[in-house]
Amino acid sequence: MLKAVILCVDDESVILNSLKIQLKNAFETAYSYESAESADEAIEVLQELQLDEIPVVVIVSDWLMPGIQGDEFLIRVHEIYPKIVKIMLTGQADDRAVDRAIQYANLHRCLRKPWQARELVEAIKSGLAQL
Repeated sequence: MLKAVILCVDDESVILNSLKIQLKNAFETAYSYESAESADEAIEVLQELQLDEIPVVVIVSDWLMPGIQGDEFLIRVHEIYPKIVKIMLTGQADDRAVDRAIQYANLHRCLRKPWQARELVEAIKSGLAQL
């Protein structure tokens, strides 16, 4: 059986590597972990996984990325995949962007960089509990 996926989106590979390590430490083999360095790449990953009938259960996305900001990206994702738990990770998002993501993307949580692994894991667990 194919495992559900947690997708991490950030334009900094160091952040993606840190997220993947923290998620694997917390959830071990319960999920598969995918990453994308841009919103466009993340949309491609989502489409490929959907074609393979592999569910994406959580997206952890940066806010400040080239091309599109995280709130806009999560709104687009929500329009197509409303059941995915959405978490924004940012050091720079303003309150308006967070409010937009809450209102239009059903943002589950916004975590500020630098984040604590425990805080990230708790946010994911509480989001998954609502599914």
